[in-house]
Amino acid sequence: MTLSLKVAGVATACSLPLGVAVAYALARGRFVGHGLLNGIVHLPLILPPVVTGYLLLMGFAPNGVIGAALARIGIRLAFDWKGAALAAGVMAFPLMVRAIRLAIEAVDPKLEAAASTLGASRFWVFVSVTLPLIVPGIIAGAITAFAKAMGEFGATITFVSNIPGQTQTLPLAIYSALQVPGGESSAVKLVVISITLALGALLVSEVLAKRVAARIAGRDA
Repeated sequence: MTLSLKVAGVATACSLPLGVAVAYALARGRFVGHGLLNGIVHLPLILPPVVTGYLLLMGFAPNGVIGAALARIGIRLAFDWKGAALAAGVMAFPLMVRAIRLAIEAVDPKLEAAASTLGASRFWVFVSVTLPLIVPGIIAGAITAFAKAMGEFGATITFVSNIPGQTQTLPLAIYSALQVPGGESSAVKLVVISITLALGALLVSEVLAKRVAARIAGRDA
């Protein structure tokens, strides 16, 4: 369980800044390749997870293009917990981006335009106007991604295998328990833990989002 929390936490924290940037680009941007970017972001939702894991293995294996470059500086992702975090982050990224993008699209563009007319740069408009208003969406996206990362199986087992103590996350442990005669009781315990963590994450997401939304509404009033 500790490894699963570590993997999901790292996956969410590392992908959140990129998720906010991509969500803003998709929500507000008008550029060549907008549709292509949108398609790439949502590709992990369409592809079988095993395919995503295989693509990661091809790119980040020690003999892969990216993996070889990382190996030269002492970073190894394939068959390592950090690779599990990468796989979980890739699979959860579309859900994170979608939640944040919906929050950005709900912000009235007139508010941003008004700040721009007062001389604020585009970056400062985002920081001072847009960002505070989309905090509930960011929280919802981050915790949804965390819950998804906790449950990731197909891409993880393909990319980093199922190594106890190193890459064996909660879903992989459940799978391993089911392969052993009499392991059903252990699998049930792990399933209960998995469900509890997922429901807890969603509950925390709802509570935090409501508190932030209430604070914003009170400030605007």
